[in-house]
Amino acid sequence: MTPRAWSAFAAASLLWGIPYLFIKIAVDDGVPPVFLSWARVALGGAVLLAVSWRAGLLPTLRGHGRWIASFAVLELAIPFPLIAASEQHISSSLAAILIAGVPLIVALLALRFDHSERVTGSRLAGVLVGLAGVVVLMGIDVAGEPDELLGAGMVLLSAVGYAAGPMLLKRKLSHLDSRAVMGAALLVTTLLLTPAALLWPPETTPPAEAWAAIAVLGLLCTAAALAVFGVLVAEAGPGRALIITYVNPVVAVALGVVVLGERPGPGAVAGLLLIVAGSYLATGGRVPARRAAAQR
Repeated sequence: MTPRAWSAFAAASLLWGIPYLFIKIAVDDGVPPVFLSWARVALGGAVLLAVSWRAGLLPTLRGHGRWIASFAVLELAIPFPLIAASEQHISSSLAAILIAGVPLIVALLALRFDHSERVTGSRLAGVLVGLAGVVVLMGIDVAGEPDELLGAGMVLLSAVGYAAGPMLLKRKLSHLDSRAVMGAALLVTTLLLTPAALLWPPETTPPAEAWAAIAVLGLLCTAAALAVFGVLVAEAGPGRALIITYVNPVVAVALGVVVLGERPGPGAVAGLLLIVAGSYLATGGRVPARRAAAQR
């Protein structure tokens, strides 16, 4: 983990810890999940494509269309609407907590698709500790609640896409500028979601706070977050990059408590501590070494 990777890790952890709050605000204000996802990716894509065009990066994407489209489906077109729909059934905190299982799915997929991402030793211990934190946080809250089981299932299906997408990104697209790749992926996702967004628009004009939530989701949680995440995958690999999913619940639970009045119990505190410890171990169990030049 280089200093640049740690910086990207911190930024991505924050930017992808706050979406659950704003998704919850928007869907509770009556914005349909698929329309919310479409608006989010359309706004984020417009920003990243404009930046990439001005930087002259778009020609570098030639010949990579099928991989960008595959990444868009796995990472965006399927997970975004499913997570938004899940928050009609479960809390924002629980949605973020369930996503924390992504690194474990990466470890399972790596057995077949990417031997370099297999975790062993302290990194494997970190994954297991982090997963234990997820289990503690969940407790038995979902058990026996059909509505919440449906929401949890949507998030877990999204987690599979979130695990597979970065693995594809590393193998096929990591040599390209992340702004251009993510901008193109968001464009593909916008096109894929447009028919559904037209079929299920908001029944009434959403209030100002819903539009503000969409703006935050598009500009910060999509455009900025995906650009930073692309840097993180290139620097640290998908396995370590996805340890942000162990930190995201810390941010999401805190925001759920402060803003939405969600009340996690004592198990949540223990779970969050386990998640932080697991994150530390899974990224190598050490802070980035200072560069010699910086010490002089």
